[in-house]
Amino acid sequence: MAGMNFAQWGNDLYTGRRSYPIVQRRKTWFTIVGLFAIASIVVLLTKGLTLGIDFRGGTEFTVAGATTTDQQPAVDAVHDVLPDDEPRVAVVGGDSVRVQTETVDDAQKSELATGLADAYGVEESAVTTSFVGPTWGAGVSMRALWGTVVFIAAAALFMAVYFRAWRMSVAAIVAMLSDLLISAGVYSLIGWEVTPSTIIGFLTILGFSLYDKMVVFDKVRENTADLQTQTRSTYEERANLAVNQTLVRSINTSVVALLPVASILFVGAFLLGAGTLRDLSLSLFVGIAVGAASSIFLATPLDAALRNGEPKIAAHTRAVLESRQQLAAEGGHEAELAAATTGSAQLIPGRHQGQGAQPRRRRGN
Repeated sequence: MAGMNFAQWGNDLYTGRRSYPIVQRRKTWFTIVGLFAIASIVVLLTKGLTLGIDFRGGTEFTVAGATTTDQQPAVDAVHDVLPDDEPRVAVVGGDSVRVQTETVDDAQKSELATGLADAYGVEESAVTTSFVGPTWGAGVSMRALWGTVVFIAAAALFMAVYFRAWRMSVAAIVAMLSDLLISAGVYSLIGWEVTPSTIIGFLTILGFSLYDKMVVFDKVRENTADLQTQTRSTYEERANLAVNQTLVRSINTSVVALLPVASILFVGAFLLGAGTLRDLSLSLFVGIAVGAASSIFLATPLDAALRNGEPKIAAHTRAVLESRQQLAAEGGHEAELAAATTGSAQLIPGRHQGQGAQPRRRRGN
């Protein structure tokens, strides 16, 4: 029964029999997104991102087969050699401990390896070390930044060419930037390290976000293709119909994508400890959820707001409202007025449902 009700709900949204004023309430969504964006900026400015060793440089020690996974022994061992350092300690693989410190020389590295081996009851050969120089880390950071910039620029160009409407491109890019900002804010708030895997995750969610917005915008373009040839509905109303028509698809796609990512996040965070799986899955989980929401509540409402300022769209909107006022003055049926407001071209129930009347098509230009 629940499945049938959901299917009926989706069918009603597609045909326009049921409609939520998502685009019409854009000021509410803009305010909510703005508050989240401001909160993310505040968190990023005050707390910042916890950069991994690949970005900041340093020395990493991995203790395999540790007798305990407590972090304090590693902290104490590091402080014995580097009193002013604040090491980052994490459990990886269940019985291994990863310790990241500032850059050390060979003597300090040997002393730290011996101290960590004693702290965790293993042979010194079980402690492996790796070094990341600050120059290499800076190079990784710059490549990650350029990768993001190039992706956003290519997406903006593609959207403008594909839809032949720069306002859609602007709306999509603003929505994707908000996805990135809010996702980064959540990452900063949680305090997990930003690694190359995290950057890959961010680029992946930008791709998912772009795809989701293109599906909605494609429906907007389809619904508004003959906009100027009729005076039944405005651009805003037909854009809102497109959002409602793709609402079920957006929900289904997001749920299907989030379930396996949530499983990976659980396995990476709670079973395997810190590592590539956790870094990648958290950015994917947050980004997919935020991207799906922005496709519905930000991208299309922003496009409608931009298009309403276009002279020909503004003139058409005035013509629709004048036609609607004239229809009301002539005693137009309430159902026709309601249907005109949805912007759908579906059948309208007859005036006397239940008395044998058949559905009739809406009257319009």
